Amino acid sequence: MSEPKDRLFRHLALLRLIPREPKSISTAELLQKLKDREFDIDLRTLQRDLVGRIGVDFPLLCDESQRPYQWSFPKEMPQFDFPALDISTALAFVFAESYLEKLLPPGVLQHLRPHFGMAHKQLQGLEHNNLTRWAERVRALPNGKTLLPAEIDDAVWEKVATALMQKNKLQISYLSRSKGESKQLCIQPLGVIARHSISYVVGVVDGYSDLRQFALQRILQAHVLNEPVDRYDDFNIDDYIASGAFTSGHSEPLVELIADIHPQIAWLLRETPLSHAQRLEPLPNSDWLRLHANITPDRETLWWILGLNDNIRVYQPSEWVKAIREKVQRMVQMYK
Repeated sequence: MSEPKDRLFRHLALLRLIPREPKSISTAELLQKLKDREFDIDLRTLQRDLVGRIGVDFPLLCDESQRPYQWSFPKEMPQFDFPALDISTALAFVFAESYLEKLLPPGVLQHLRPHFGMAHKQLQGLEHNNLTRWAERVRALPNGKTLLPAEIDDAVWEKVATALMQKNKLQISYLSRSKGESKQLCIQPLGVIARHSISYVVGVVDGYSDLRQFALQRILQAHVLNEPVDRYDDFNIDDYIASGAFTSGHSEPLVELIADIHPQIAWLLRETPLSHAQRLEPLPNSDWLRLHANITPDRETLWWILGLNDNIRVYQPSEWVKAIREKVQRMVQMYK
């Protein structure tokens, strides 16, 4: 099964690579381009493809007056529009599927699902193309514990996406985490941000001017209103993220973090520094190191430090020293 399938995709790639007159491509160039696409092929096999199946089924032209031979199709021959994806595109679809599911509107995803399915099928059973091995051997894992994605109502997500694309207001029933009850809100959706396992609608509640974040999984019902959003063109999602809205401190000035760290943590920070302005100094009579780094004093960095437990001793900033000391004391009381 695999060899005929490999041959099929090699032939599809060949048909795409051979130009129309007056352009042409040499046998050597074709061979190199196929190898660049990770096809396992030699010169003799390529020559058999060209004078065999391709040459029989298609009006392939060969200029034998040049060495190496030059190949082309007649200029009046229409461009090929194959329903199948090439191997590289199929690989990209397979890797992109899980990432795009939480970013694209439902209508677009529905349109792409046949392509995702086709991509998986085309990679299955191929043995003689190195790119297919990539899909089997390469994975991306997040750093740290990953929570399962929050469950989002499909109908709600579709309404949110529709309102965002049409620049319309949205009437929602929103579950308040602090009060534990739902409330009715008319919001102006300005953007959607996926962060870790949760996606947020960024918008303004009618009657207010401040930007707020609404967790998608806590929108119980949604209805698109026939009313335009007022601030749609004034909102820049990248500026909003850069303002520190999701990090609680990105816009604050940098501070110097000074801490003693375990040698294993030092190895980590040598390879993946906390910041561009970072240095590690050996401590006398110890295998620990002194860390100096200019950082943004956001809560994510503080959480990262807390996760190091007894592998770090912080000296500055003083506010963090106090916060860590208080948290440790509370934990001691909890575990007595």
